[in-house]
Amino acid sequence: MFDTRGTKKTKTAIAFVFLMSFAFIKPGLAQQKFEKSAFYDVMASGDIVAIDNEINIIADAPINNKAGYEGALLIRKAGFVRPASKRLKLFKEGRIKLETALMADNENTEFHFLRLAIEENAPKIVRYHADIEKDKLIVQKNFKNLSPPVQHAILDYCKKSKVLRPDEL
Repeated sequence: MFDTRGTKKTKTAIAFVFLMSFAFIKPGLAQQKFEKSAFYDVMASGDIVAIDNEINIIADAPINNKAGYEGALLIRKAGFVRPASKRLKLFKEGRIKLETALMADNENTEFHFLRLAIEENAPKIVRYHADIEKDKLIVQKNFKNLSPPVQHAILDYCKKSKVLRPDEL
């Protein structure tokens, strides 16, 4: 009656192509989404592989003003790479992204916190310390309006900060 060989071959080919498409997806990356608690865990860890993975997650995430998060991660990564020229290049790239995000949304308390943490820990040679007091005041003023993961990250940061103390929030 009907020749079914062609349809079986077609179905087999489609199934093969479908399955092979998953072979090129990084394990776990397809299902990952941006979560602030994971972002701050990566920022605290200093693991370059985790930083790169988080940068990829942010790049694919449907979030507003992702440049601020990417910038903070690039600056964090800069502290772990060699040689110094690559470190400086990453720092500058990250600083530009973070500052651009702050210019686009100057009311973003979370980005002010990220800049505060970076400025407090940046080497003097990069001259990135001008807004510490301004950022501190913004974080103090708006702390209670932040999401719980961001509040938790700020409180964790306060434990090692010389600028920001938990009793000031």
